[in-house]
Amino acid sequence: MLKACLNGARGRDEHPAVPVTPAELAADAARCAGLGAGAVHVHPRDADGRESLHPLVVAAALDAIRAARPGLPVGVSTGAWIEAQPAARVAAVRAWTVLPDFASVNAHEPGAEAVATALHERGVLAEAGLWTVDAVGAYARWRVPAGRILIECMAEDRAVALADAAAMLAALPSPAAGSPPVLLHAEGPATWPVLAEAVRRGLHSRVGLEDTLSLPDGSPAPDNAALVAAALAAGAR
Repeated sequence: MLKACLNGARGRDEHPAVPVTPAELAADAARCAGLGAGAVHVHPRDADGRESLHPLVVAAALDAIRAARPGLPVGVSTGAWIEAQPAARVAAVRAWTVLPDFASVNAHEPGAEAVATALHERGVLAEAGLWTVDAVGAYARWRVPAGRILIECMAEDRAVALADAAAMLAALPSPAAGSPPVLLHAEGPATWPVLAEAVRRGLHSRVGLEDTLSLPDGSPAPDNAALVAAALAAGAR
């Protein structure tokens, strides 16, 4: 499965095609899904352009995307930079009136297991975001199941990112029946080499303006659709 990560923490100051409003997210999601993306990951924004977990903000983004592309799985982030207090993140999840299909939870952040538990209780697939080998260990101690594991290579150096990917994948608990699927991705210059590694290993991956502003040849990406098309051409599915 190729997931399109449409905006992340980026603003239009970094790229003019970053979608911010619900209508923009919906249009981009529909274009990416039409090309073959199997899911989208978005960071809903409030009226001031700030990332938000507020029920009304999350609902507006999800409703717009689902109206534009019914049936497309949609996920959001629960990152601590959006809401610093773990209890507030849990409260936000419990207050959502419209539920995403999945939501990422960074295992290294304080309160991660509590947030994952709140998602699980509401029937939302929790994605365990693992940035380091230590985070793999933290995730392994969760008492709540994750529906998907995100191996997220944060180093921009390609060789370092690939080494980090190998180390984190090796540190995962031994696969067993019912083990959650793994999605492998990176950011910046490492995006494309790590996506190629995901393809080689038969893992899910993702691409979009959240992760990179460049196409595989280093040229500027005009938009999310171009990134998705390039990833599909590279063998991501």
